[in-house]
Amino acid sequence: MIKTAVIHPTIMEVLARSGHFAQVVIADGNLPVGSMNGPNSTTVHLNFRPGLLDATTVLEGLIEICPFQGATVMEKPKEANVEIHEAYKKLLGDVSWEEMERWAFYDKIKDANTTLIIQTGEQRRFANLILTAGVVKMAEENNF
Repeated sequence: MIKTAVIHPTIMEVLARSGHFAQVVIADGNLPVGSMNGPNSTTVHLNFRPGLLDATTVLEGLIEICPFQGATVMEKPKEANVEIHEAYKKLLGDVSWEEMERWAFYDKIKDANTTLIIQTGEQRRFANLILTAGVVKMAEENNF
């Protein structure tokens, strides 16, 4: 049986067929995911009600399943609070980090590399996150 705590069948299936550089999107409760689907993306709706499930819970689960080498968030207005970005950085550790202008960020979601969009019940603003899949390194590959 599966040893990870994540057991959602569609999420597991899509991640299993995704490869290096595939993009996984964690969407907050406000992202219009119906208009964000790219040619290779599958959308999973985990937004049962506001706040359930939240984006950091979903990220914690995804980190258990696969390695990520990069993260992209939307640039925020100066006055906006984005504590969630700091939470993402803490959970992800040493990955490349990028902030993108709003419309470029939306275009990146629609890109052919996006294989999975997970709609959450996250209510914090600017919580959308694009993850770039990395590779599983073998023990002898620690130097690159």
